[in-house]
Amino acid sequence: MEVDESLYSRQLYVMGREAQRRMATSDVLIVGVNGLGVEVAKNVILAGVKSVTLLDRTPASWSDLAAQFYLTEADIGKPRAAACVNKLAELNRYVSCVEEDLTTTLVSRFQVVVLIDVPLSVQLEVDDFCHSKGICCIAADVRGVFASVFCDFGPAFVVSDKNDTQAVSCLVSGVTKDSPALVTVMDDQRHQLETGDVVTFASVEGMPELEGREFTITERGPYAFEINCDTTAFGTFVSGYVNQVKQPVTVAFKPLRAALDQPEPFMETDFAKFGRPGVLHQGFRALHRYRAEHGGALPAPGNSAQADALLALARELNSGSSDGYKADGLDGAEAARVLRALASTSRGVVSPVCAAVGGVVGQEVLKAASGKFMPIRQWLYWDAEEALPAAAEGGVLAVEEVQPQNCRYDGQIMVFGKTLQAALGAQNLFLVGAGAIGCEMLKNWAMMGVGCGPGGAIHVTDMDHIERSNLSRQFLFREEHIGKPKSATAAAAARAMNGDMKLSAHELKCAPDTEGVFNDDFYAHLTGVCTALDNVEARLYMDQKCLFYKKPMFESGTLGTKGNTQVVVPYLTENYGASRDPPEKSIPVCTLKNFPNQIEHTLQWARDWFEGAFSQSAGDANAYLEMPDFLAQLAAQPNARLETLRRVEEALVSGRPERYAQCVQWARLRFEDLFHNTVAQLLHNFPADSMTSSGTPFWSGAKRPPTPVAFDADDPLHVAFVRAAADLRAANYGIAAAADDAAVLAALSSVIVPDFTPAEGVKIAVTEAEAKEEGAGGGAGGGGGGGGGFMMDTDAQCAALVDALPEPASLGAFRLAAVEFDKDVDAHMVLVTAASNLRARCYKIPEADMHRSRLIAGKIIPAIATTTALVTGLVCLELIKVAQEKPLEAYKNWFLNLALPQFACSEPIPPATTAVKLKGREWRWSAWDCIDVDRGDITLAALFALLRDEYGLEVTMLSHGVSILFSFFASKKKAAERLPMRMTQVVAAVTKREVAPTQRYLIFEVCASDVKTSEDVEIPYLRFKLPPAP
Repeated sequence: MEVDESLYSRQLYVMGREAQRRMATSDVLIVGVNGLGVEVAKNVILAGVKSVTLLDRTPASWSDLAAQFYLTEADIGKPRAAACVNKLAELNRYVSCVEEDLTTTLVSRFQVVVLIDVPLSVQLEVDDFCHSKGICCIAADVRGVFASVFCDFGPAFVVSDKNDTQAVSCLVSGVTKDSPALVTVMDDQRHQLETGDVVTFASVEGMPELEGREFTITERGPYAFEINCDTTAFGTFVSGYVNQVKQPVTVAFKPLRAALDQPEPFMETDFAKFGRPGVLHQGFRALHRYRAEHGGALPAPGNSAQADALLALARELNSGSSDGYKADGLDGAEAARVLRALASTSRGVVSPVCAAVGGVVGQEVLKAASGKFMPIRQWLYWDAEEALPAAAEGGVLAVEEVQPQNCRYDGQIMVFGKTLQAALGAQNLFLVGAGAIGCEMLKNWAMMGVGCGPGGAIHVTDMDHIERSNLSRQFLFREEHIGKPKSATAAAAARAMNGDMKLSAHELKCAPDTEGVFNDDFYAHLTGVCTALDNVEARLYMDQKCLFYKKPMFESGTLGTKGNTQVVVPYLTENYGASRDPPEKSIPVCTLKNFPNQIEHTLQWARDWFEGAFSQSAGDANAYLEMPDFLAQLAAQPNARLETLRRVEEALVSGRPERYAQCVQWARLRFEDLFHNTVAQLLHNFPADSMTSSGTPFWSGAKRPPTPVAFDADDPLHVAFVRAAADLRAANYGIAAAADDAAVLAALSSVIVPDFTPAEGVKIAVTEAEAKEEGAGGGAGGGGGGGGGFMMDTDAQCAALVDALPEPASLGAFRLAAVEFDKDVDAHMVLVTAASNLRARCYKIPEADMHRSRLIAGKIIPAIATTTALVTGLVCLELIKVAQEKPLEAYKNWFLNLALPQFACSEPIPPATTAVKLKGREWRWSAWDCIDVDRGDITLAALFALLRDEYGLEVTMLSHGVSILFSFFASKKKAAERLPMRMTQVVAAVTKREVAPTQRYLIFEVCASDVKTSEDVEIPYLRFKLPPAP
């Protein structure tokens, strides 16, 4: 079965083609379509399983609407599955609903069965059958802020890939002649292998006996390992690659009946709640018994007597038969509080918990369907008890606080109370980004009633438009939305889920040039900012805005099955930018141009060449035609002048095609230059037997000697390059491309390729310093040349090129169409992949198919709906805590990986502080602090007096941005002139720019000293509030 790469492109980088194909043949049954059930169904459907069947005849109620996003008020009283099946089918037409009873006959038709909100007796019966028939069974429940997940994938479940890491590939620097042999990799890349891993060797030179064979390794450090092989009689190793071969793992699961009494080890999610899983295991068992004894009813919210009854049942279970499970600490006060809270909130099903657990369960379904990644073994218990209101006595809120109101938020009110519901309704939030995380967030907020009450509002912005690849994880979008703005479409979809949402959508980037829209007044009304972004730069910008306006920031991100969340609370936690990851390691220029050794190097080179050949050249030519002062401006750029003029001349004169055959000729000559001539020149300068000044072989270590590629019209890769390059060249000039390879081959037959003779005196950069020096000197490059050039009269060459250029007026309206690289355009990727693989072939680097090349060249972030759902659910729980003004210890930053699976959380770090003394008293200030001045547009002298009188500070320097407004070393005349001026006048006079009437603040940096001691005092910035414009 072929996988639709245009739809599942981002997910394929998570699951892989084989796992995606297995999922596409899997039928899934979901029993129970409450808030959790619909989340699981949504995630599984988006992932691309063959079919999903729903079974749930429970009538929809008011309490469902707080989490079941495909039910409305009009559906109350209707069977839940039937009421939402059509909306789920919009995500995948192979979604159906069955009305029959849950029997073994029904179950036998599926590969995966999910049981949600199903009595334990039924779970046991279904799981017994599934375990005996090789059907994967998952049972899950959410009760308020508590959750339980159980997985049984049978007695011998095969996991094809136990983690989410790419198979390791390293350049080998040496293999000893020994038994066992020691393999050493280049010291710029750790091998990341573990003892027991299996590897194979490729592109081996000097020790061909290793080529293609598999070996089990023993780790001997970050850069070395041993292989189970005697190499004493082998040749002498010169170079090659080692590639990891991932091995399947068989995992045995216990049936539910046995796992109930033998549940350990539990899947840990929060080490701060040590022992909690055992307590919740008995608590959920007690809930099942309570329901069985009370006609299916759960304990009522706020009912202390029923909460005590559940606690007694749990303790009775824990002290039962000697061979049963016994949880530690169940008789303690903490366990009592937790279990009473479980009882009191058990009727509530809230959106954040459903989203988080739905992401976990959804991924387990995909594991069961594909065999990809390690399943939960076997129990996972999770809770967010710290998010419950502090007013709860012994874990139980007052009855009047949690009494259902017959409204769509009943499921949430029963958990958090009506006071918090009102607080959520009054939130005024700014959602930056309407992609995958943004869509999930809007859905959660619609269910929670965020911004839906008096004074509440939601603002969402995203400058992007919907693409087909978005549809597999951005579930608010459909086929008919492709090409439409993300923000407006997502807002409309969320409003359809909850008509009370007050949403305003923008199509703007959050950046300095949009601060006229997202201005001081805009931020003044916000209660928080939620970032749903895909780059650090934008996050840092929003972080600075939240710091300045003292707003909470809710941050999250995903990378395939990995996810993280961070909550930022003014004055309580450090800001987002306080801790940063190290910058991404860049590829040295000399490596890119002359000495690649990884496919990443050849792909970056291919992208650079693409941009130069089809975008930069066209842009330069158009600039010459459109800008009267183009040549004058270019004359002021000596380092770029010669290369730019060469591109313009080639585009408009010597290389300008008039028909497609000339585009083919151009592409064929580029092939010769890039993959033969440049390589031949490099080998002429540095022959295979070259030695360095220190007496070591030049071609050793990371430097691999290349081999020129001779064009072969029978080689599909060669023809693919020529045709793709010719097509794009034709697109530059508005020439129709060929319909098939036949026209390309016919044109190729008439192309005359000049013989190449290596030039003498060509300088080629060997080190990074030489490459930078060459680049600064305007040496030839274009992303792929051998580098360097002859010492020649640059001015004379430039003059000759200018003389050859036609007058712009002589070309009339002629313009080239620049082609910008787009990773999602196959025509672009065909060329980049072909160019990269041809260069890899020169250097004997393992080649990459277009799928992998797209990932690397396009810098694609792998994504899957399950992780997105999980992180947004966790973020929304932090929003609930912020709305209650919880203390620091209640907040959690999460780090997770659904593939392993692994969960970890930590308490946010408090902000770093600086201690200073002002007027004899200590002040500890952090990045959240500033000195606020709200006295109107006072004079500079009045500002200095204020700082002197109130803070005991003598100003020595005052600046605004890059402009110094006052300094002790400036002329006294200027200082005297500015002191009586109002601050807006001072700023306008120095910066030569008037202060905008809509601006509410001016920011000043102050250097000051203590008035009494004259010692320097480090203080935060000064925030000067301007009066409203008249």
